[in-house]
Amino acid sequence: MRLLSVLVLLGTGLAVSGDRHSLTYIYTAFSKSVGLPGIHEFTAMGLLDNKMIDYYDSETQKKVPKQHWMEEKLEHNYWEKGTQSRRSKQQWFKVNIDILMKRMRQNATDTHVLQWMHGCEGHMQSDGKLKYVRGIDMYSYDGNDFLSFDDESSVWVAPVDAAVSTKRKWDDVQVLKEYTKGYLENECIDWLSKFMTYGQEEIKKAKQPEVYMYTSEAKVQTNIILTCFATGFYPKDIVLRIRREGRVLKSVDGLLSSGVRPNEDDTYQRKDWVEIVKSDVSTYTCEIIHEASGMEVLKQWDHKLTSSSDGDGAAIGGAIAGVVVVLGLVVVLLAVLYKRGILGGARSHGPPAPTGPPAPTGPPASTGPPAPTGPPAGDPALTVVEPLIPDAAGATSVPGGSQGSLSSGSDSGVSSDDNGNPTPGETTPLTQQG
Repeated sequence: MRLLSVLVLLGTGLAVSGDRHSLTYIYTAFSKSVGLPGIHEFTAMGLLDNKMIDYYDSETQKKVPKQHWMEEKLEHNYWEKGTQSRRSKQQWFKVNIDILMKRMRQNATDTHVLQWMHGCEGHMQSDGKLKYVRGIDMYSYDGNDFLSFDDESSVWVAPVDAAVSTKRKWDDVQVLKEYTKGYLENECIDWLSKFMTYGQEEIKKAKQPEVYMYTSEAKVQTNIILTCFATGFYPKDIVLRIRREGRVLKSVDGLLSSGVRPNEDDTYQRKDWVEIVKSDVSTYTCEIIHEASGMEVLKQWDHKLTSSSDGDGAAIGGAIAGVVVVLGLVVVLLAVLYKRGILGGARSHGPPAPTGPPAPTGPPASTGPPAPTGPPAGDPALTVVEPLIPDAAGATSVPGGSQGSLSSGSDSGVSSDDNGNPTPGETTPLTQQG
């Protein structure tokens, strides 16, 4: 499975249906800026059941919550240390994408994409506990599978020649395989269960909708489109009606509806609209009934012609902003891969790994943020391991670490804090979370 497919589906590669749930983290790095607003060289996001719960990009360089309950349940310390971890990963990706390009003798003028995805899927049992079903830990380069971990066999799988040397090196490190397997089967499931508990506590509370009535241009110059929009409500059962002089408009009147759709914060939205003539002076109202939250409202159109820059437009834009970020990343990624011949037409798998490339000297150890001194509540472990491609001498470089060893200050392959616990923030690439 390609990580590209995962992003296109805005999902995780881990099934979510009925009693199955998933926690997944996706990282995407471009070899250079794509020069488009809102699309960044490095992006990382966490998803719970395919809904974004946290986000980081190379411009803001700050890990932020994307669900209200994440912000409420997790302390400020969690986000500070998560930010440190992702900054470290950002540097790690930059180092490794450069090494891969040199190893494969690729032109630096082209744009290349390195992705990493890891996570777990669990089944909710009758006793309310999650049981591990499967895990995923995989890397993709320019849209092709590069390296993945076989959880059942506890081995790394290299589908391309360029990844074979890394596979062999990692397979020789028993503690790394044990940690990766342990994370997927135990720690990831623990966090999945915890996040689900946090989220369920929040979404069980009924939320009233925000209601907007606004207009937009129609294809016919003398007409406008009048819209009634309700968003931010939970649960999803809602009554929405547009009335003209008290009469409920229906499809025979030209009424259209989006139906109820999910927002990214576990609430819902719906909009109905109808095309009318600009000169229509009839009284139009938007009726909303949301029984769960006890809300009944009748909002009357003031006959003002609104635009996207008005307050209603800004609020509506905010309701879909998170989805646009992810969709934008997908669009750019598709365009980059298509331009490079990876999508559409004949596929180009790129040159095979050369047998005698100039030995890369390996980047110096990062001077980025030091390992945090203590794990915040709920933050997955931070593990530092070697880059995807070791240099000719077998030495490795890691953000915040040292060359020639799997991790800094630890002979186990897993960095620890002063208390002997894994350092917080997710694990850096080639182990796990965050």
